[in-house]
Amino acid sequence: MNEQPVNIPSSADIARAAERIRDVVRRTPVIRVAAGELDVPVPVTLKLEFLQHTGSFKVRGAANTLALLRVAERGAPTAGVCCASGGNHGAAVAWAARAANLPATVFVPDFSPKAKTDIIESLGARLRRVEGFYADALAASRDHARREGAFHVDAYDAPQTVAGQGTLGLELAEQVPEGQPVLVGCGGGGLYAGVALALDGRNRVIAAEPSSAPSLTAALEAGEPVDVEVGGIALDSLGARRAGRIATAVGLSLGTKTLTVADENIATAQALLHQRLRIVAEPGGATALAALLAHPEDFPDGATVVVSGANATPPSSTGR
Repeated sequence: MNEQPVNIPSSADIARAAERIRDVVRRTPVIRVAAGELDVPVPVTLKLEFLQHTGSFKVRGAANTLALLRVAERGAPTAGVCCASGGNHGAAVAWAARAANLPATVFVPDFSPKAKTDIIESLGARLRRVEGFYADALAASRDHARREGAFHVDAYDAPQTVAGQGTLGLELAEQVPEGQPVLVGCGGGGLYAGVALALDGRNRVIAAEPSSAPSLTAALEAGEPVDVEVGGIALDSLGARRAGRIATAVGLSLGTKTLTVADENIATAQALLHQRLRIVAEPGGATALAALLAHPEDFPDGATVVVSGANATPPSSTGR
């Protein structure tokens, strides 16, 4: 059976998403860090997307999706919404659903961290833990949507989700110099695809992946999404077993380069962000910086790094 053509959002779709959610999401700031301050010999611009509602970029795609859903349904769908998530997307859907007065059910793998599941439940969503990985939670959410008539809000492989994430790229176009490379952490690829589409022709966007979950790297090598083994410290946020069709198509069309990094690099990036800047980034949120730490030779003039999420347990403190 032939798959349906990949529906890649256009620049106009991303611009309309930005207008649609402009009064809903936060415009997150950037800060410029001098060469050497984060143990790389070049200046770094950090996009502080962890300051977004619910602590990650995921609100952008969820808000755009639910806004479009309300238009399509001419009001709120009575059966509500559901989704699968390692945690951040679920929190974003719960947040957007509460704002829209919609019931939400969020399916998460049973290893999802308490820092994330607490947010989901505090926002009024029904939390359902599923044994296994993200793919198992996804199957459960889709099954729930079929049985209950709820609308499944895809985490990374729907055009409305990607267009919403692309609004981050439109902000970067106004915040960072043209030509400066942009590093984003990548799991299923929704953020990568949206930002790459928004900045196409202006800034090169590089996807940074844990070497323990290289889904987009494998997809680009194979020319199509393929299953990979997933694990590692960023599993809850970058643990998609298979990259999205949209991200794969965008990566192939743009000739995108991916960089993979070891868990040790990610942990080092987390520690540096906290020690030097007091930023408590989760592993997935620190993966883009980890790629810069591991491959500084690829960025001789510096780079913009998206710190995409901070839903982690803060480091314990001692003393006064």
